[in-house]
Amino acid sequence: MPKWVAPGRVNIIGEHTDYNDGFVLPIALPLVVECRAEARTDGRVRVVSRQRPGETVLVAVKELAAERDRVPGWSRYPLGVVSEFARRGYVRAAVDLELDGAVPIGAGLSSSAALSCAVAVALRDLFAPTITDRELIDLAHAAENDYAGVPTGLLDQSASILCTAGHALFLDVRRLVAHDGGAHEQIPFDLDRFGLQLLVIDTGQPHALIDGGYARRRAQCEAAAAALDVPALRDIESAAAVDRIDDAVLRRRARHVVTENARVLMVAEKLRGGADPREIGPILTAAHESLRDDFEVSTPALDAAVSAALDAGAHGARMVGGGFGGSVIALVDRDDTASVADAVRDRFARSGFQAPRTFVVVPDAGAHRIV
Repeated sequence: MPKWVAPGRVNIIGEHTDYNDGFVLPIALPLVVECRAEARTDGRVRVVSRQRPGETVLVAVKELAAERDRVPGWSRYPLGVVSEFARRGYVRAAVDLELDGAVPIGAGLSSSAALSCAVAVALRDLFAPTITDRELIDLAHAAENDYAGVPTGLLDQSASILCTAGHALFLDVRRLVAHDGGAHEQIPFDLDRFGLQLLVIDTGQPHALIDGGYARRRAQCEAAAAALDVPALRDIESAAAVDRIDDAVLRRRARHVVTENARVLMVAEKLRGGADPREIGPILTAAHESLRDDFEVSTPALDAAVSAALDAGAHGARMVGGGFGGSVIALVDRDDTASVADAVRDRFARSGFQAPRTFVVVPDAGAHRIV
């Protein structure tokens, strides 16, 4: 059976900016979700996962919408992609799907988008090879929003589809939504050349965006934009402008998005110009402080990981992903990686947190067929 893979992602900078029409700068991880896929002729979709042994989901394509609330939550991501293909007229979407994933679930590394995009590239190659990457992003995004019920922006699906090895993906989400061909740029991101590594610290405290915190932040951003009389917070360039918002909570949410967009542009400019990546370290740390204080999506474990990494010599560190749990990234000298990881583990042990998982990542390729 043919096999496709799609990667998780880590966002170098740019959290909660994508659904505000802003800027993001992710890389694809070497950790992927695998999807083996083969067409069926009986009009049904069969989904199995190595992470769900003994559990088989079998649904008729024409019943996908009706069965949405009755299928297991994990299966709504792949079934949502099939449903979206069928809804758009790719009627031969009856298929066997066999899944296996190495992206940690709930770690803020976009395991759900990796799953959706692995299925999407498989269905494209099997049934609709003329679909563009841009439409594929829309398909996977719609599946996650409408079928799985998670109101994400376009960051995760775009990273999983568009990223290339050795590069960070600079993405202008407003231009992407407008189908502007200049919406993204590949920026070299070679930490090894500078003796650096990007350490991921998975706190082991899974986040669950479907629980509502993410949706509330999104609604608050929309309310803040309305208070400022702009289509989206992307349109506010000065952090001082958010002081016009009367509501203190909305003011903090807006300040994070406005300053985070500025941080993305600053980091992209430094990397584009070939600067020593150590220069972006303080910007990463500032992003964490903003996510902690203004957007209020950090946790004690995330804060402890950032603090311990910085105390141990990291050039910068911040939480990644939607927040409420998940992972931290730390920019470290290659020779200090082990000692920084040890320092975080020691801090967690003294704080009563479970032992974190740590690993180094490099920019890898986006979704593709491998067999």
